[in-house]
Parts: sequence; C-alpha cells; structure tokens
Amino acid sequence: MSEKMDRRKKYTRHVLKESLIHLLNEKPIADITVKEICARADINRSTFYTHYSDQYDLLGRIEEEITADMNTYLSQYDHELEEESIQMTEKILSYVLENKLIFQTLLKGEAAPSFEKRMMNLTRGFMLDNLTSDKVISKQESEYVSTFVISGVIHVIKDWIQNDMDQPPEEMAVMVNHFILHGLSHFD
Repeated sequence: MSEKMDRRKKYTRHVLKESLIHLLNEKPIADITVKEICARADINRSTFYTHYSDQYDLLGRIEEEITADMNTYLSQYDHELEEESIQMTEKILSYVLENKLIFQTLLKGEAAPSFEKRMMNLTRGFMLDNLTSDKVISKQESEYVSTFVISGVIHVIKDWIQNDMDQPPEEMAVMVNHFILHGLSHFD
C-alpha cells in the first residue's frame, strides 16, 4: 500500500511541477495562481496544499532539486584537472539537455528571477574554493573572476538552449572549458 502511495505522491508532484513550468513559459511566477496550476495538472487544490504551501513553494522546490543535482555533479570531480573539469561540464550540460524545458524556462529572468542567481551562487562556491586554495590571487580578485567566468558560462548555456542545443554536450564542454582556461588566446 505504501508503494502505491509513494507512486501517487511522485505522480502528483511531477504533474504539479510540469504544470508550473508550462505556466512559467507563458508568464512570470507573480502572475500564476495555485488555481491555474491545479487546473492544468487536473488536480484539486486541497491535494496541491498537501504538498506545497503556494506557487512560490513549488517553484522553490523545483529550484532546490536542480541545485541538489548540480551540487552532486560539481562535487564529483576535481576542478583543477582539465580532463575532469571537461567531464563535469559535459555531465552538467547533459543534465541541462535532459531537462531542457525546465532550464529554458527558469533561465528566463522574468519567469523565475531567483534561479540564475541560485546557480551563480552554487557554482561560485566551488570556483572560489579552487581559486583561493592555490593562493595565486586574493580572495577579492577570486570573487570577481568567479563572477566573470560563471556569468559567461551561464550566458553560453542560455545561447546554447536558444539555439536549440545545436552542439552536443561533449563539444560544448570542451569549448566552455577552453574559454575558461585559455580565454580568447586560441583566436590569435
């Protein structure tokens, strides 16, 4: 019986998340109501409220799941080794590809304004650890460098999504890591 309940809970949460993502493609979170989410999911409001307090709670949970997944990928690799850095980037890009609609939606600033900042803060933590562990640059410089690099990577990913992911994750990973490690020097 509990397995059936678990499957039912998973299904309910899944369709509510899907409904919110589809609505976020149409308008910002501030303009979406619980009633609209439930209507799209074909689930009654009392069921919604057994899982989430409101549309912002639902959005926050979606963002938390993505953040946890990304944190797992970032933690698995040694960022200082170029080969592992490429593997990590490829894994993240494959994850973005698998969840294209979610990332496409959440990386639109007006739909979910906190998501891009959340991704920046997550990746910044890992990058700062690597930059300051080498003691090559100061903490202040490493904060600016990490902002510069992460902003660039996020915008490359946004462009990649907008271009219908026209390059495979493997090629994008190599390109992104080359930009990070060598800048524009290979264009000279």
